[in-house]
Amino acid sequence: MTSHFQKISNLSAEEKRALLAKLLEQKNTDTTTTRTIPAEYYTFKLFPEYSDLKKMLSEFQANGECNPYFKAHQGINNDKTLIDGQNLINFSSYNYIGMSGDPNVTKAVQEATECYGSSVSASRLVSGEIPLHQELEREIAGLLGVEDSIVYVGGHSTNVTTIGHLFKAEDLIIHDSLIHDSAYQGAVLSGATCLVFPHNNWQALDRILQDERHKYKRVVIVLEGAYSMDGDIPDLSKFIEVKKRHYALLMVDEAHSIGTIGKTGKGIGEYFEINRTDVDLWMGTLSKSFASCGGYIAGCQELIKYLKYTAPGFVYSVGISPPNTASALASIRLLKAEPERVTRLHQTAKLFLELARQEDLNTGESKDTPIIPIIVGKSLPCVRLSQALVNRGINVMPMVYPAAPENAARLRFFLNCTHTEEQIRFTVKTVAEELRKILASQ
Repeated sequence: MTSHFQKISNLSAEEKRALLAKLLEQKNTDTTTTRTIPAEYYTFKLFPEYSDLKKMLSEFQANGECNPYFKAHQGINNDKTLIDGQNLINFSSYNYIGMSGDPNVTKAVQEATECYGSSVSASRLVSGEIPLHQELEREIAGLLGVEDSIVYVGGHSTNVTTIGHLFKAEDLIIHDSLIHDSAYQGAVLSGATCLVFPHNNWQALDRILQDERHKYKRVVIVLEGAYSMDGDIPDLSKFIEVKKRHYALLMVDEAHSIGTIGKTGKGIGEYFEINRTDVDLWMGTLSKSFASCGGYIAGCQELIKYLKYTAPGFVYSVGISPPNTASALASIRLLKAEPERVTRLHQTAKLFLELARQEDLNTGESKDTPIIPIIVGKSLPCVRLSQALVNRGINVMPMVYPAAPENAARLRFFLNCTHTEEQIRFTVKTVAEELRKILASQ
């Protein structure tokens, strides 16, 4: 075979000059193009978004505050925790009904690991299915009073893959203004039109659908059972009326409401005593009340079968691990056997809320949930309050802009059924004292 060099040597002098000119022109063009591309387009440390993050973290240090994020817990994360050797009353755990660390749950995890290993090592569709998966899905469906459920390996990915897969460009996704990022990302992925209605405002939703419903094929309304920023609950009965009036689907994200509201912890459906089939997609996570990791969708059998065979986040992802499956399964069974956990949780949250309001602390719209915000206002005082509480033996995380509105930074208190009355009274009194000191110093 003739080499490239032989081919070039066979060119005439004029052809060689033309080729050389072309190569030089290409080199100059490449160099010019490279010089016009700013470094922040291809160097991570120069990304503007990273610069913004560095600025925020630097502001903490410049004002003498510790970085409140990524603190390592040196033990079980429940009503108490150990951080950097300091024992703290803990209000930054979603371990609402005390399942994580419960001896019965731990035993189930150990037995599952011994029997099935630490991973199912494959997608459930092909070879990663174990009997515990089916047991867990039956328990979830039974808890919610629907036909079937599907369990995914991650809570965030449950919303992303389900919403992104079920809806298309000719559809409409209309959601509450405070909906979780996972639902929003799923809506973006779907390619459907996305509209927002004001928080918990079913009347505004009704008006929007009156104008817009006829333009689309499928329409899904997306709500949460309990909102983690404000600790409030939507009027589900009214939203069901709107859904039926406009022939729409309804999806309820129960990440923070399953296990925590309703007389026995069966969520917002029990709280409002509705017909469970009036909600088309029940979503929930396993990492909060159920001491595990993952998420689920529950509903009619046709929906679940379709998702099990086609949803990318299920078909192309490993099945939930045996230890995580066992912990969620044991937690649900324990919840059914010990509903008094939910009763204690309700009593604890009610006491905290009453005491906070007596101290004139701003608890926003929180009602009947174990999520109680103390709204401070600006970000820096909120971070300072968090650090002051650590110094007094209380762990609670600040939520600042952009996670919270710019002038509504807050501490979010997540109540646990194992919190004691003494812990609650001490905490509320201390928060009020420290907040007054910070506001007086401004």
